[in-house]
Amino acid sequence: MTAPDYRAEAEGLLAKLVAWRRELHAHPELSFHEVRTAGLVADTLGELGYEVRTGVARTGVVALLHGGRPGPTVMLRADMDALPIQEISDAPYTSQVAGMMHACGHDGHVAIGLGTAVLLARHAAELPGQVLFVFQPAEEGQGGAAAMVADGALADPAPDAAFGLHLWNTMSMGRVVVQAGPLMAAADTLRIVVRGRGGHGALPHETVDAVAVTGQVLSALQTIVSRNVDPQETAVLTIGTVAQRLQALLPQ
Repeated sequence: MTAPDYRAEAEGLLAKLVAWRRELHAHPELSFHEVRTAGLVADTLGELGYEVRTGVARTGVVALLHGGRPGPTVMLRADMDALPIQEISDAPYTSQVAGMMHACGHDGHVAIGLGTAVLLARHAAELPGQVLFVFQPAEEGQGGAAAMVADGALADPAPDAAFGLHLWNTMSMGRVVVQAGPLMAAADTLRIVVRGRGGHGALPHETVDAVAVTGQVLSALQTIVSRNVDPQETAVLTIGTVAQRLQALLPQ
């Protein structure tokens, strides 16, 4: 019996993956609002014969494929949400939704996940164990992963191993980087309030200059990486937004 040519099969799916990705790119949806995207995912997986659960953590999709032989449960995960960014592009598949775009590649992640699901479904009889697909909402700082775990996405069956991916457009075409454990930096939110006292720009000695203090804080934060993290470890700290709030100080 001749072994299947998985590479040739995967290359044969290219046109479909491109079509999926462009369809998703043209119709981006923000965190926990991925209704159209989740519908495409669920319908496609259902047609392939997967056991599909929808509405996991509101808009997440979980699907299970049973292999023909006993073995472990392997999880494959893709995220689905877009960002609140206006796309400026002449591409025929540019975002059709004002103020939203897939600027982080999640349209590609979903397309790759669906393509993988197609390929594995064709060879289900040959697979040992089960494959659990998780299409996650709200990756962009809204806690979608934790919400899916809390909603039982990984409970039945519990995966023995999990794999995720992320497109990275600074890498050359065809190159893949693989690493066990954390690979990319995480985003989080912190709030630091600097309280100053306003005054005339020509009389700075009579003020408490919150702008100058904020500058010192930003500089000091960088020493977390340069002076508190082992040089052999990888770390990055980026402060992405500084907001100014003016508050009138009225006499009591």
